[in-house]
Amino acid sequence: MSKYKVSGGKKLSGSIEIGGAKNAALPIIIATLLARGISIIHNCPYLEDVNILIEILKEIGCKIKYENHTLVIDTSDVYSTDLSFGLCEKIRPSILLIGALIANYGIVNITYPGGCEIGPRPIDLHLKGLRALNINIKELHGIINATSSKLNGNEILLDYPSVGATENIMLAACLAEGDTIIRNAAKEPEVIDLQNFLNLMGANISGAGTNYIYIRGTDKLNPAEYSIIPDRVAAGTYMIAAAITGGEIELKNVISEHLQPIIAKLKECGCMITSNGNLFLRAPAKVKALDIIRTLPYPGFPTDLQAPIMALMSIAKGTTIITETVFENRFNHVEELKKMGADIRVDGRIAVVKGVESLCGSNVTAKDLRGGAALVLAGLAAYGETIVDKSEHIDRGYECFDDILRDLGAEIYKI
Repeated sequence: MSKYKVSGGKKLSGSIEIGGAKNAALPIIIATLLARGISIIHNCPYLEDVNILIEILKEIGCKIKYENHTLVIDTSDVYSTDLSFGLCEKIRPSILLIGALIANYGIVNITYPGGCEIGPRPIDLHLKGLRALNINIKELHGIINATSSKLNGNEILLDYPSVGATENIMLAACLAEGDTIIRNAAKEPEVIDLQNFLNLMGANISGAGTNYIYIRGTDKLNPAEYSIIPDRVAAGTYMIAAAITGGEIELKNVISEHLQPIIAKLKECGCMITSNGNLFLRAPAKVKALDIIRTLPYPGFPTDLQAPIMALMSIAKGTTIITETVFENRFNHVEELKKMGADIRVDGRIAVVKGVESLCGSNVTAKDLRGGAALVLAGLAAYGETIVDKSEHIDRGYECFDDILRDLGAEIYKI
């Protein structure tokens, strides 16, 4: 177990470069299994979730080199599609291995996926979509067995625009016979990134970023070389870090369009934000409260930034109502923020945050990835010293989190 020790009261200031997006890298790494040969993935972040996925691929025969944020994956000698050895339980995106492996090998055994404890994240949408492609799926004693002699394209309506289910169907359908249409598809930039990579491999996919994705199946895909998009969640987190300390920040290697939901909210609470390719944020000494924040699928406000912006609103002038519509248990950080003096009341999926004059350092525990990041941000603004226990949750999604914050002037150390 590791911890972050944070001494608050330092205004953040400086320039940082945003690395590759975790939520784009993981499905793209999995997509390399759709072809035999060597694929090269650039701008791949050094994260624990990426490391776990690499170990999973090595277990089934992939040869992998990983240096200077470039991942070289050789899938030529994949000898197994039995993933019941336990590692898949550690990361949520492991469920995407069904779509990739069933398309190329016709059979998969896999344990149920894991990830942060932020509420039920049923895989029924994944399995319903995959079954529509003529995949036979059985579930028994925590193992999913999937087989198919021939994948057939189909029209699939998702009951909810799930990113994972959309990606899983894309992975399988690109090698299916005939056409597939995904209706009510997820629109996230990471879905577009996966489409772009698959098309480089030789797939025929269009429509990512809209409600409808069209996939014309092909017989074979080839290895490809690709660079991952920058991480919009990491960028948003560092913007909020500057805002909570009354500082200023320049972000390099960002796609401003992907950040519009958080940019709009930060402007609304008093930050000045401009863009000329890079993104510049200057925060007031104290932000004003936002009346309402409601998490929604993209292009709505991202659920992954709900916890960080709650930390910001806890010291804002006024009261904010935050509604979490995506994950029902994504308020695990609330009790920890209250230990630091935050005034927050929760009723189901709604949190009422009344800004206080200041937070006080305390011993708190990260319960999940984004909630852990929020506690670090609160520590940056608090008086005194904050210890954030179980910082390994944070390391799953932020590369060199403490190093980057120190470069911006924060006093933070891993212990």
